[in-house]
Amino acid sequence: MYRPWIRDPRIVPAGDSITSATGYSFPSGHTATAAPQFGGMAVTSNRKNRWFPVLCILVIMLVGFSRNYLGVHTPQDVFVAILESILCLLIMQKIFQYIEKHPEKEDMFLIAGVLFGAVSIAYITFKPYPMTYVDGKLLVDPQKMMNDGYGDIAFLIAFCIGRFIERRWIRFEPAGINVPGILLWAVGGLIFVLLNNNIGKPLDSMLGSHWGHFARRMITILYYTALYPLVIKLVMDRTGKSSEREDGKGE
Repeated sequence: MYRPWIRDPRIVPAGDSITSATGYSFPSGHTATAAPQFGGMAVTSNRKNRWFPVLCILVIMLVGFSRNYLGVHTPQDVFVAILESILCLLIMQKIFQYIEKHPEKEDMFLIAGVLFGAVSIAYITFKPYPMTYVDGKLLVDPQKMMNDGYGDIAFLIAFCIGRFIERRWIRFEPAGINVPGILLWAVGGLIFVLLNNNIGKPLDSMLGSHWGHFARRMITILYYTALYPLVIKLVMDRTGKSSEREDGKGE
């Protein structure tokens, strides 16, 4: 579905919001991102902090309202995005509750996630898109939107693969707040930012824009779900063994 100002010329987006609101309109991407994120935080928050879930829900409402206020989405776009997010949260809550009781079944869900991602890639690649031209110019280029789709689906596939690797072979456990941990976090975050900001164009050039976006997300997600947890574990294990040896010498 096209953006509101394409469907009705009387709608004029506020400020320069039109420059970032590219592509299709339905559902609202910002709302569909904020609602699961802050909704999940509200659901899993400590019951003692009753104000926190209210704050999270308020953020979701403000994000949805902002999309309408700026004129880049219709109320329908926002409403469906919230419904979609609620459905997503309910499904994920049931899945996590089941896995908590049956941890040996987790691999089944990870494999299902990869398969669902593969089907989704095929769907967005071969489905029809609106091809409306005005004065010889295509209103919305579906190829650009497919780039986003390939990247988003890679999030799911890479997370499932990374979680499988971490669960089977790494078994990372947080060690609490300490100086080595903070330094590792800072270094890891810097590397992630550098990866995320600098490998996109080379990958697009080598693989094409669709698979370039896919590969970029695969690399960055696998980096922080599997590779860097492995690095942290190795460093912390080495640090722990060194401390044990020093304590032994002191005794």
